[in-house]
Amino acid sequence: MKATGEGTRAAAKKGGRPKSETIFERGRKILVGGVDSPVRAFRAVGGTPLVIERAERARLYDADGREYIDYICSWGALILGHAHADVVLAVGEQARLGTSYGMTSPLEIELGEQIAKALPSIERIRFVSSGTEATMSAIRVARGYTKRDLVLKFEGGYHGHSDSFLVDAGSGLATLGITTSPGVPDVLAKLTLNVPYNDAEAVGKSFNDHAGKIAAVIVEPVAANMGVVAPAPGFMEALREITKRDGALLILDEVITGFRTAYGGAQRLFGIKPDLTTMGKIIGGGLPVAAYGGRAEIMEMVAPLGPVYQAGTLSGNPLAMRAGLATLPKLGAAGFYEELNRKSERLASGLKAALKESGVAGQVNAVGSLMTMFFTDGPVKDYASAKKSDAKMYAAFFQAMLERGVFIAPSQFEALFVSAAHSDADIEKTIEAAGESLKAVARES
Repeated sequence: MKATGEGTRAAAKKGGRPKSETIFERGRKILVGGVDSPVRAFRAVGGTPLVIERAERARLYDADGREYIDYICSWGALILGHAHADVVLAVGEQARLGTSYGMTSPLEIELGEQIAKALPSIERIRFVSSGTEATMSAIRVARGYTKRDLVLKFEGGYHGHSDSFLVDAGSGLATLGITTSPGVPDVLAKLTLNVPYNDAEAVGKSFNDHAGKIAAVIVEPVAANMGVVAPAPGFMEALREITKRDGALLILDEVITGFRTAYGGAQRLFGIKPDLTTMGKIIGGGLPVAAYGGRAEIMEMVAPLGPVYQAGTLSGNPLAMRAGLATLPKLGAAGFYEELNRKSERLASGLKAALKESGVAGQVNAVGSLMTMFFTDGPVKDYASAKKSDAKMYAAFFQAMLERGVFIAPSQFEALFVSAAHSDADIEKTIEAAGESLKAVARES
């Protein structure tokens, strides 16, 4: 069954309660909140969370057969779209050879070589299973290498759910209004310094106040967990200069931007060479995988060569390695990012035009194929300005788009992602739906 929008929702209810609602209620009896990741619960936007049964190219299909144009793309991981034929084939072939070895395979080496070729800052790499593992490990290595304890991050920046990062973080914490998670000891929270994103002066002051004590600065080169916020001109360069001068490390969290903004990530786009990089999302073709890597002398602090311990039974999992090896060559093909960004620019300009026509105050922040619509009068350049966005209006817009068969982030503080599988027709349909949705929101506000 292929259908979208309000008509399908009504049709689903004719035969009684929608299947998605029944499944979600069943899930609440065994899964915490009915979900395995907080933003999926739709707490910020209301309504029954989607329960997805299958996906193909740029489409999701829920348990009631409703179809949606998907702009989540597994939170940016599926840059080729859902169930890409070559990725599915590679995973299937590998499954027949074994799904997990618990030992090294040639696949890990081959994928590592491809990543290092694309990101010259990476001389040694270690594969892990999640972005949280990657950032947590990178911080541990930075502390071990520098023999310092403090870490500097940015307000609204999200680097996974390890204890060191759950202070003034973005993503799900921003969505739920959580400043610092219970369970994080005060003594550990005090080792994390927070300053506003895009404020190099605040970074400099923090280094002056804690000279010789900061192990690393960790930053999303394009903030994507307070909503999308681009780095101000000169900001990344200032971070590189300040950290070098003090002997601290610069860690670029490219779990989202790696191979999303360019072949070689945001560091190639902005011409910045970090000491360490974390990656995820795309490098495993959408399967659970991440990595951290950087200068050889730093990475060789990691066991078995050095004393900094990190391990994982599923690290370098062969299914994920095969999926990554099927994905990266397609991203390196001539014209891939030009075509992806062409469609993204069309969507961003269409959303801006729809805002203007509707009379609704809003901003569209976009960097390449990731973007966010903020319902606020002024520009969004940091977490403080992002929080001025009207979250209730965003929730109404989200529901209006969902009724029209378009799935965007169920949170004001997340990004939407365009994939290679989105067609020009998908983009135009989305712009049309946005225009209708904004007019509906304007009438109700």
